[in-house]
Amino acid sequence: MSKRAVLEVIALDAEDAVAARSGGADRLELVTDMAADGLTPPRETFAKIRDAVDIPLRVMLRLSDGFSAGGADGVDALVEAARGLRAEGADEFVFGFLDADGTPDLVTVERLVAELDGCRWTFHRAIDRAADRDALRKQLADLPGLDTFLTAGSPDGVDSGLPTLLAESSASGRGEAGYGACLLVGGGLRLDHVPALRAGGLDAFHIGGAARPFGWAGPVSPSAVRSWRAALDA
Repeated sequence: MSKRAVLEVIALDAEDAVAARSGGADRLELVTDMAADGLTPPRETFAKIRDAVDIPLRVMLRLSDGFSAGGADGVDALVEAARGLRAEGADEFVFGFLDADGTPDLVTVERLVAELDGCRWTFHRAIDRAADRDALRKQLADLPGLDTFLTAGSPDGVDSGLPTLLAESSASGRGEAGYGACLLVGGGLRLDHVPALRAGGLDAFHIGGAARPFGWAGPVSPSAVRSWRAALDA
């Protein structure tokens, strides 16, 4: 297993970013308001983090809790947020929206993709709430810039989603249509999941609370991140 696994860590501010980087993070997901499960951070926060670290930054595009864009006004606000972050230098993003029936909200996603003009992006855990994961993947497969799905394999987390993650990793290895994007595992992820996931070919991992021994009110711990780096490199 020679390929180094990617470790992505959630950062709320520049201090988090520096701590995660020093612990061995390869990439950061930038958000605010974890009480709403992660929303779009202010441009000023992105700029401070950009200046503090030299690793890739994926910025959340999500303005309210849940996986709905919030109608036409919500979509306009998302596009405006994306435009502002692009002007600030952001070039990687995270987003994902569903319609009421659990199918991908292609109107919103395609508007954001057009605004991002080729930037790389992650379709986040909305996939875990989709009515049909396989159909969603195939509907999104040809969108420019999509290179990652952040998923636990289940809305209930990795404990429940492990069989799905392993099956999708296998489909990716076979080159099946819709399975070309990287699987980034996150959502209830624990260190004891890592051996089975690595053995199943998964090589990208996402942590948030696991990097914060004192909860979301406390900072990212370099030593906690370092323990994940060691486990992934073992």
